[in-house]
Amino acid sequence: MSHLSILVLLAVCGSAFSHTYHLGACPIVEPMPGFDMNQMLGVWYVIQKTSTASHCITYNFTRTDEPGVYELQQVSQHFILGLTPLQHDYRYTGVLTVPDPAIPARMKVRFPLSVAGSASYTIMATDYNTYAAVFTCQKVTFAHRRSATILSRTKELDKMYVDKMRTKLSSFGVDPYDLSIISQNECPKHPNGTTEGVNINIDPNTFSAHNIGEAVRKTGGAIADGVEYVVDTGKKVYHKVASSKEDLTESPSNPIRNLDHDAEWLP
Repeated sequence: MSHLSILVLLAVCGSAFSHTYHLGACPIVEPMPGFDMNQMLGVWYVIQKTSTASHCITYNFTRTDEPGVYELQQVSQHFILGLTPLQHDYRYTGVLTVPDPAIPARMKVRFPLSVAGSASYTIMATDYNTYAAVFTCQKVTFAHRRSATILSRTKELDKMYVDKMRTKLSSFGVDPYDLSIISQNECPKHPNGTTEGVNINIDPNTFSAHNIGEAVRKTGGAIADGVEYVVDTGKKVYHKVASSKEDLTESPSNPIRNLDHDAEWLP
């Protein structure tokens, strides 16, 4: 099995066990009034999360160069790899956007393997220094899948805050008993950002044209060049289908390859 296939398998399995599925539309969950994303930035420990077997989960909210766009990196010990003695970190990074600046707590999140598109990402409550509660929901045909998360700035959260967040979830029709308790004990420590063992990192660039080409190149040689060209120009060709059949036979802008440049591009 290729490295790319393993990444897909682990990510899909992780996603499948961190949501619950329900018929009908997403429940209406009110966003926190007066929310300030700048104070939300940084590392949070996941204390409880909907139906997941993973442990040692942390969230890290960071800014991007674009206003109103943030990155959310989830780091955990993957439950499948956790069945083995293999040391690992599983990092999954998505992009948060704020559709309406007037309601900053009501965001959208998009993760690399989310075939159904973006999901709602609502900050229900936080004091920025101790606790936070997040609710996500994604429409899928005649149903929806949802996930709730209780966060803490430290590895432990006082029961008073946990109960407060669970009660708030219940008031919006979200069953707090769907949440799993996340262990933050005996989590691996990686000083200076180093990781022993396996470091699985899935982010918005994992399935870029370049990285897909790299994966195919290692298994199929020069055919990877064709894969990259198709990925890079796929949207352009798609939009041209309706307007001109002649455009579909269009040659790449630089048909003559420079082998010296290729040598630099190879790992």
